[in-house]
Amino acid sequence: MAGTTSLNKGSTDRTALTEKLGVDIDPELLELALTHRSYAYEHGGIPNNERLEFLGDSILGQAVTVKLFRENPGLDEGDLAKRRASLVSSVALAQVARSIGLGEYLLLGRGENQSGGRDKASILADTVEAIIGAAYLDLGGDEATALVLRLVEPLLDDPARFGAAMDPKTSLQEAAAHRGAGLPVYTVTNSGPDHSKTFHATVEVGDLVTATGEGTSKKQAEMSAALTAWTELTKRRARAPRG
Repeated sequence: MAGTTSLNKGSTDRTALTEKLGVDIDPELLELALTHRSYAYEHGGIPNNERLEFLGDSILGQAVTVKLFRENPGLDEGDLAKRRASLVSSVALAQVARSIGLGEYLLLGRGENQSGGRDKASILADTVEAIIGAAYLDLGGDEATALVLRLVEPLLDDPARFGAAMDPKTSLQEAAAHRGAGLPVYTVTNSGPDHSKTFHATVEVGDLVTATGEGTSKKQAEMSAALTAWTELTKRRARAPRG
């Protein structure tokens, strides 16, 4: 039982996380940012990270908008909006979260933990936003903005990702065709009550790659799975030896 409780609480040593974030956020605020509502409910209704998520979402959007506006003077409003959407989407933020191992530190309820909550795109994305909100409250706007830009920098440095993140299913289909594979095949299931369902998608690209994703809708789950599969195919192509 002790092991289960420890797992639900995530890693209590957050030194590695703060090093990856590049900011030393007040420990109490950071713990709040990592506290999912399922954990809060199981512990007597303690505060959870949803208010911080609300704040962080606004800071994230502003930081990314200003960055894109200043660095892309040739893009019109529509293109800027599409790029922003690709950078602040749940799919993109979940990938940012996975790159820093954020799932290890989440505070989850038992049920959420057992159902794979540490790798759920929606939970990971929300937690990234909550951490941004915590950084703003503790360290101010400049530090929070700098944190946002550090987190999304890998996405900004990969122009191909903009197209994939905006339409991952089409991008995956094109990548599969380029590799001589058939059309991607999706399988979707769902769980949870009618008012709060979670959809789980698996996509198979021949025998090349199988990836999963989840979301609050069938479309979101398929997009998450497709982007993960596209990313894996792209990495494999980059690693392939050149003749």
